[in-house]
Amino acid sequence: MNLKRWTIAGTAILVVAGVAPWGVGYLTEQHWLNATEEVNNAQPFLRMETDRYRRGVMSSEVSGTATFLDPATGESNRIDFEVQVSHGITGSHLNFRPTEGWQPEGAGWFPNDEPKLTLETRVWGSATLELQAPAIEISEPHGGGVLRSSGGLARIDIGRLGEKADMLVVWPAVVLSGPEMNVTIENVHMEQSLAWLSGDIWTGAGAVTIDALTMQGPQVPPVAFNGIALSSHSEADRKGERLDSSIALELDSVVFDDGTFGPHRIEFAVDGLDVASWNEFSSVMTDMQLMAAQAGQSPQAAFEQQMALMQRFNDSVRGLAAAGFSAGIRELSLDTPEGAVQGSLDLSHPELSESERANMLMVMQGLTGALDFRMPLALAENYPAVRMQVAPLIKQGLLVDAGDQLVMTGRLQDLVLDINGIEIPMPPLL
Repeated sequence: MNLKRWTIAGTAILVVAGVAPWGVGYLTEQHWLNATEEVNNAQPFLRMETDRYRRGVMSSEVSGTATFLDPATGESNRIDFEVQVSHGITGSHLNFRPTEGWQPEGAGWFPNDEPKLTLETRVWGSATLELQAPAIEISEPHGGGVLRSSGGLARIDIGRLGEKADMLVVWPAVVLSGPEMNVTIENVHMEQSLAWLSGDIWTGAGAVTIDALTMQGPQVPPVAFNGIALSSHSEADRKGERLDSSIALELDSVVFDDGTFGPHRIEFAVDGLDVASWNEFSSVMTDMQLMAAQAGQSPQAAFEQQMALMQRFNDSVRGLAAAGFSAGIRELSLDTPEGAVQGSLDLSHPELSESERANMLMVMQGLTGALDFRMPLALAENYPAVRMQVAPLIKQGLLVDAGDQLVMTGRLQDLVLDINGIEIPMPPLL
């Protein structure tokens, strides 16, 4: 009796093991078709097309095209690709490859191995996209320059059916050599966590670090930027209606002309941003980029579309302002041999009631702000290039001598900018 039970159980396992890859393959095809449709609908700059999807029991073959649109020029670049898919019990493995190969015939860009671009999917909605890049050497014809890379790793772990992502990039070294300049980048490391909030808005935190960036050339003395760090953080309130976001750039030191200067830091922040209004503003900006790349429209149609976009832009900006926000440079700190350059800038708009929103004529009218900037006087005295930049400001009284420093303090209210006691009426641009 026990033998019979084990026989039935074993047969069931074999059946499941045989049928599961077919079911996984079916789900993978559906996920592929849904994902390409979502990518095409989410933005206008990358379009994926599936030419053929040949699904089998244990494996599948896919071919298609990816078309990239350059919003600056309106030009598009097309890449034909092929995908080899293998099905397992709980997921599939996809191996991507350009139809014409990773490099032109005889180019020799990858002396040791070719890149590997793979996607691991699971039936419960998670996936891992990974690029393993080998050592790279690309030479421009006629001695234009050489790009060398140690190779590296880029990976995206996707969860919650695409609503969560964790990214990792590790790239030990990149060298760009040219007749006028040599640039070396050492040890790039990036980590980013993202969670979808709504529309085009994602929250999360991340950091990019670079150990050193060095530039030198025949006519340029060596300059090294050491310890570069770019960090960002954004979070929403409990209701998901307001967004706080910040980004900070830090630099441990700059080595130039046998001198070392640092550390340096600048931080930007936005607080209390209305999520719905920001989504509308982002949508308008995307449509403006797309319109700039479009060609072939009649002048009348282009003019009407431009006017409609400008109306949407004005409405979105007014919506952002009416909901209230605060934004600015929270910290500016630059270390120089003559002393520290420090500053801060803040702009804010109060939240308006419904009646105030209905009577709102201009965004500028409700804006308030504060400005504080200080720099060593010796910077202007010792460096002619700096002196040329600050001399007009000093002459107009916008920078004032305060002992060993040049100081600029300002306040913005009621469409008047007051800098060091000098009142400047602001134009009602918005």
